[in-house]
Amino acid sequence: MSKKSTPFDKYVYYQKSVQNPSNEIEFFNEKYEQIRGKKPFTLREDFCGTGMITCYWAKQGPEYKSWGIDLDPEPVDYGKANHYAPLTDDEKSRVTFMLDNVLTAKTPKVDVCFAFNFSYFIFKDRKLLVDYFKEAKDALTDDGVFFIDLFGGPDSQTVMTDVADHKGFKYYWECQEFNPINNHCRFAIHFKRKGEKKREDCFVYDWRMWTMAELRDIMEEAGFSKTLAYWEGEDGEGSGDGEFYATEDAENCDAWVTYIAGVK
Repeated sequence: MSKKSTPFDKYVYYQKSVQNPSNEIEFFNEKYEQIRGKKPFTLREDFCGTGMITCYWAKQGPEYKSWGIDLDPEPVDYGKANHYAPLTDDEKSRVTFMLDNVLTAKTPKVDVCFAFNFSYFIFKDRKLLVDYFKEAKDALTDDGVFFIDLFGGPDSQTVMTDVADHKGFKYYWECQEFNPINNHCRFAIHFKRKGEKKREDCFVYDWRMWTMAELRDIMEEAGFSKTLAYWEGEDGEGSGDGEFYATEDAENCDAWVTYIAGVK
């Protein structure tokens, strides 16, 4: 008798493929302390999706509070059921989900605000991105820091598919369209479980790909006092080592993912 496969859950496979809340939280704690000389305790996750990091943040201790904001009820409901529900009552009291627009949502001032997984790429208009960065800055305490991630390199502007093997499934990251005139692009994530058909377009993104220089200029226009560009170190074999350092000089590679910090 053949074993019945478990129902396919795109959020489970997304989290296994691209999210590591422990690493992200370690990054915030480390970089914030380097910049401000103290620990951060409050966090706001814009475009939070399932709010995985929002929930994990509160697990650090009773001083830690977090807010997660997203417009889409589907991932928010998923996050409440799968990340928020398992928390202790004390942890739950320090986590807030908001079904709201990051351009207008209001939260208490936080030490760290961030927008990851390139979510802010949804803002294709420069003025709109300036407005969003202003909102992010206004959400910060006087010692707050705003973090974003971004990706680039020649391969990221080429219609192609990267495939990564994971235990029991394959993850596909596909650039389906790229317009070099305006950097408008379409990316999609597909999954294929072992022994099953490939599931196409589980997540689809209609974006403008912003460059590091553009984003830092826009942050400064939005009122941040300074920005820090991070780059990933090498492991000695031509691959990244997972350690990011602030720099103003980096060697381009075919594809890269990194971070920018906007200091209030």
